[in-house]
Amino acid sequence: MREGDRGSDVDAAATLLVAGTASHVGKSTVVAGLCRRLADAGVSVAPFKAQNMSNNARAALRPDGDWGEIGVSQFVQARAAGITPTTDTNPVLLKPRGGGESQLVIDGEAVGHYEAGTYYDEHWGTARTAAREAYDRLAAEHDVVVAEGAGSIAEINLHDRDLANVETARFGDASILLLGDIERGGVFASLYGTLELMPDDLRERVAATAITKFRGDASLLDPGIEELEARTGVPVAAVLPYDDPGLPEEDSVALPDGDTRTVVGDDDGVADAAAVTVAVPRLPRVSNFSDLDPLTRTPGVRVAYVPLDADLADADAVVLPGTKNTVDDLLALRDAGFDERLQAFDGPVVGVCGGYQMLGERITNAAVEGTGDADEVAGVGLLPVETRFREDKRVRETVVSVDGAGPLAGVSGTVSGYEIHMGRTEPVDGGAVETPLEPGSAAVGDVLGTYLHDVFATESVREAFVDALFSHTGRERPTEHGPERDPYEAAAALVADLDVSALLGDDAHAASEPNADR
Repeated sequence: MREGDRGSDVDAAATLLVAGTASHVGKSTVVAGLCRRLADAGVSVAPFKAQNMSNNARAALRPDGDWGEIGVSQFVQARAAGITPTTDTNPVLLKPRGGGESQLVIDGEAVGHYEAGTYYDEHWGTARTAAREAYDRLAAEHDVVVAEGAGSIAEINLHDRDLANVETARFGDASILLLGDIERGGVFASLYGTLELMPDDLRERVAATAITKFRGDASLLDPGIEELEARTGVPVAAVLPYDDPGLPEEDSVALPDGDTRTVVGDDDGVADAAAVTVAVPRLPRVSNFSDLDPLTRTPGVRVAYVPLDADLADADAVVLPGTKNTVDDLLALRDAGFDERLQAFDGPVVGVCGGYQMLGERITNAAVEGTGDADEVAGVGLLPVETRFREDKRVRETVVSVDGAGPLAGVSGTVSGYEIHMGRTEPVDGGAVETPLEPGSAAVGDVLGTYLHDVFATESVREAFVDALFSHTGRERPTEHGPERDPYEAAAALVADLDVSALLGDDAHAASEPNADR
């Protein structure tokens, strides 16, 4: 092993850092695939991302046994690895909330809202300590840690405070796999330039590079690969084909911009005229939009992310997703006139978390959440409830009973999901609501609000909602369902050409000889 700054009391795992030339080059998917491959081989493996920036979060267990939150990618990667997701897999999470601020979450617990300069000047040292300690716990419990970098590993303006890339490589004594995305163009220049700009000690740790998202005949790349290897001395380990295994997206980079209407789920072989469309407003601070993923994979359902000024003439239902800043996104909806179009909409409406809060009569103590100083903000008014914001945040996994009402009529049993929210929502005086998802939900007619994320992941709920859509439109629901892919196995197949033992170098034995004592 190379000499790192890891404490001598740690029974160290072999560590591979999957870094990139830029954001959105496939790091999250590659880490998930490698975790599944190693787990399938009987290796004790854990994912790790020291610092993540994402509003797509999941509830996970903290070291103290309480609930905290982590980025969705580390939750998914832990599942791929066959382990229970914990906050150690993502000890530092930054959740952008607008106005140049992010909420800082350390070891799963929100500690405050800070601008970037304040975070780096006053809190980065604390974050690094938490990340190092979380890594050490994982390294003591597992044979291999597959770490995910963030953005580009060659951000020379951040090398002295790059927690996810530079610091992780050093305190994890990691080998590095560098990914370049050919879909962006200029992949050879990106890989070469990144290698040139990396700190010297990290450059020596690079075991290989890989090209991601390739379509076509990979042999056409051979001359470029040979030249890149000759110039850098670093092998190109694989050319990974373009594929979408169906894993949740980590951040809103994957979503269309606010001025674009984009439809997801239209590759299922069902004619558009026979399908139903769920409109989702593209909130400026959208979060946990992966709640919609189960619908996008349902034959005959189109999920359309629409601009806030879009009409709803082509929509059969509307889902308001979560948001990192309910108040400011509610004001953005109102400025665009979306609230009035929603009030006039004749079809099922579902609000999840922040979307639920927007559907109520009003939000009080609004300055806790929004960037303004208003104490009260009027809601859309489709549900007779009000939300009062408080400083504390509720984070937990939960299982609730279902007593179908509104868009979920006919459902009974239980549904599992998670909550991550500030604020408490209660019926207004005299407000009559049904509570189809206990506790805390509200339904009136075809309008439903719930704090339960992942609600559509439960088959009975999803099927009832989709049945209600087809019934509302008078269309016949398609009965042909194609085989569903296991997203973890699909991710593992995507990285089948990567030789993990070669990537780990001197630590290759750890990838092939599980440690029975851990």
